[in-house]
Amino acid sequence: MSHTKSDHVPENDGTPPWPRPAYSWYVVVVLLFAYTLSFVDRMILTLLVAPIRAAFEISDTQVSLLIGLAFALFYTLLGLPLAWIADRYNRRNLIVAGVATWSIMTAGCGLAGSYVTLFLARMGVGVGEATLSPAAYSMLSDYFPRHKLARAMAVYSMGVPLGAGIALILGAFVVEALLTAPIIAVPLIGQMEAWRLIFVWVAAPGILICLLLLTVREPFRRGRTSEKKTTINVDAPGLIAHLLTQKVALGALFAGMSLIGLVMYGVIAWIPTFFTRTYDMEITHAGMWFGVIMAIGGTIGLIAGGSLADRQFSKGVADAHFRVMRLSIILGGPPLLAAVLMPNAWLSFIMLAIAFPAMTMHGVGGVALQLITPNEYRARLTALYFFVVNLIGLGFGPICIALLTDKLFQNDDALQYSIATVATIALPIAAIILTLGFKAFARDLARMSVEAEAATT
Repeated sequence: MSHTKSDHVPENDGTPPWPRPAYSWYVVVVLLFAYTLSFVDRMILTLLVAPIRAAFEISDTQVSLLIGLAFALFYTLLGLPLAWIADRYNRRNLIVAGVATWSIMTAGCGLAGSYVTLFLARMGVGVGEATLSPAAYSMLSDYFPRHKLARAMAVYSMGVPLGAGIALILGAFVVEALLTAPIIAVPLIGQMEAWRLIFVWVAAPGILICLLLLTVREPFRRGRTSEKKTTINVDAPGLIAHLLTQKVALGALFAGMSLIGLVMYGVIAWIPTFFTRTYDMEITHAGMWFGVIMAIGGTIGLIAGGSLADRQFSKGVADAHFRVMRLSIILGGPPLLAAVLMPNAWLSFIMLAIAFPAMTMHGVGGVALQLITPNEYRARLTALYFFVVNLIGLGFGPICIALLTDKLFQNDDALQYSIATVATIALPIAAIILTLGFKAFARDLARMSVEAEAATT
C-alpha cells in the first residue's frame, strides 16, 4: 500500500491539508492527559475498599457493584447518545464538558453520605467519562492520516496503563496514610476522613485538563461519504446498513476485544488481592509493584503494537491491526497464565512484567475500527465498540473471577485458579475469533478506500 501524497498537500477536491505534525501530537498529549486522569478517577475506588466498607457497612458484593456495574452501566449506555452528539457537533467542547462532569462526580464520591449517593456519584463518573474516547478517537482520525493513526492512538491509549498504574501506586501510599491518619483537618471544612479527601485530590486536576483542552482546535472532518461535505449524514438507517455490511469484521473485532477485556479487567481488579491471598504479601506492596508493571509494561506494549501495526499497514498488510491483536494474545497469554501459578511472588511479578507489554499490544483494535468506519458514524460506532467491550470486560470480568472463587472453588485461596480458568478459556477463543475476521476486515477496508476515492471525484 503506497502513500505518495504528502500529509501537508491539499486534496484535489479542496480538502484542507493535514494539520502540522507538531500540533497534532500536541493534541494527542492533551487527550492522553485527559485519558490518564479518567483512569485514575475510575480506579481509585478499588484501592479504598476497606475504609468504604467500614464507613457504609457494606459487603464485598456491594463494593463490586460500585467498582463495576455502577460505573460501567451508564458509561456504556450513555456513550451512544453522547457519541451521536460527537458526530454532529463540536467534539472538543463535548470532551471539556465530560472532564468537568466526571471530576465533579469524583469529588462527589468523597462527599457521599450513604451507599446510595456513592452509587449515584459513581454513575456520574461513568457519564462524564463516556464523552471522552468516542470523541477523541474521531478527532484523532481527522488529525492523522491512516498510516500514522495507530501510533497516535497508541500514545492516547497509554492513558489506560498510566492511569491504572498511577492509581495503584498512589493507593499503596494512601493505604499507609489511612493507617496513620484516618482523619485529616481540612482548612475551611474541618475534620474529614482521609479516604474521602483522596477523591477530592484526584478530582482536582480536572480543572487543569479542561483549560488545556480549550487550546485544542476542532479538526476538519475528513472522509465523509455524504454528497455534501458541509453536512454530516446522521441518518440512522445508514448507520444500521453500515453495521450489516460489515457485520463479520465488526463482529470479530467486538467479540475478540471483549474477551481480551474480560481477562484484562478481571486481572486488574484481582491481581493485588491474589498476591495477598496466595503469597501473604502486604496489599500496599502488591499494589505498588503491580502499578509499576502496568504503567511501564502497558506503555511499552501500546507503543510497540501501534508501531508494528503502522509499519505492516504501510507495507500493504491490510489486516495488520487484527494480526497485531492476535499476536498480543499469543505472546502475552502464556506468561499471564504462568504468573498466577508461580511458586513465589517475585517470579509471579516477573511473569506479569513479561505479559503486560505483550497483552497491551491489542490496543490497536480501536484503530482498526476507525479505518473501516465513515466519518459520519465514527463516534457512534466507537461508542458502540466501547459499549460492548466495556460492558463485557469491565462489567463481567471481575465478577466472573469472583463467582468462580465463591461458587466453583468455594475457597478464597483459590483465587489464582479462578484467574487462570478465565484466561485459559477466554484468550484462545479470542484469538480464533480474530483470525476468522482477517479476510472480512481486509475486504471492508478495500471497499472503504474505493468509496472514499469515489466521494472525492
